[in-house]
Amino acid sequence: MRWQARRGRHDLPWQRTRDPYRIWLSEVMLQQTQVATVIPYYKRFIARFPDVKSLARATLEDVLTVWSGLGYYSRARNLHAAAQAVVAAHGGRFPRTREALASLPGLGRSTAAAIAVFAFGKREAILDGNVKRVLARCFALGGFPGDKRVEKRLWALAESQLPARNIERYTQALMDLGAGVCTRKRPDCVKCPVNETCKAYARGNPEAYPDPRPRRRRPVRRTSMLLLVRGGEILLEKRPPAGVWGGLWCFPEVRPGSEKPPGSKTLAVLRHEFTHFTLDITPIIGFVKSEAPQVAEPGQIWLPVEDAIGAAVPAPVRKLLAGLRSGRLVGKPTALEKALQD
Repeated sequence: MRWQARRGRHDLPWQRTRDPYRIWLSEVMLQQTQVATVIPYYKRFIARFPDVKSLARATLEDVLTVWSGLGYYSRARNLHAAAQAVVAAHGGRFPRTREALASLPGLGRSTAAAIAVFAFGKREAILDGNVKRVLARCFALGGFPGDKRVEKRLWALAESQLPARNIERYTQALMDLGAGVCTRKRPDCVKCPVNETCKAYARGNPEAYPDPRPRRRRPVRRTSMLLLVRGGEILLEKRPPAGVWGGLWCFPEVRPGSEKPPGSKTLAVLRHEFTHFTLDITPIIGFVKSEAPQVAEPGQIWLPVEDAIGAAVPAPVRKLLAGLRSGRLVGKPTALEKALQD
């Protein structure tokens, strides 16, 4: 805790507040995502939805649009659902206990505990990825942290180390230690405030703890997406609420081997990595005459390319849109720009 006061992080935009809404938002965004990536999204989100009631009133489409690009979109859907639950079931006030917070959509034990600590000063243990690594090294605990038996031991260790006072600083210290000193690769053990009692450091092999995730071959899935351009507009299709990119706008997918539109062109494959699989996207670009009727099927919409880039679209779709706008996708910028401005 003394180290955190001197060397830790103190100026993150969600610090120096007891507002459970802001703390909750930051903790959800920080799931699976690094601080540097989260900060600009957090600021935009707060500017658009300054409190839980404004978030609860918003449409899911608006929430996904502001979230777009941050990834792991189930977090945004759960965030919206949780805001509505806080307003409907709790009168707009966040519950104060870890157990009650964990009942909200998208909140597990560790995230709920972090909110309880920073918003309400509750004496709770957290166990995110950074903390798992710190504890595994300090106590030379082998095994993969995702294994239920190992995780159970880590929870017991986390709870055994809780201080009687200053729980907020202690919790922040664990987060800062894991993020900046006890890093996954090349930990800076010389600067670590607990190196004198760290068992992994004493053994001379801190990087050996914890055990890495067992290697599994990541499956590759393939799809083709149809990029239909018409007079400066692009056709987008809304995906089902559940599943990959649920509720987001994407290009229509076409089955492998399906007949391509006349005059269309198959472009280079775009690879996108998910946590558990790899997706290879084959873009197929086609041009529709600008005098064609301004209609779309239910769940589809024609948008100017610039508007489409700013809509609730996943990262690879935005990347394709940007390439479409610049002309890089087809290698003939002037011809494409002319088509987009037709």
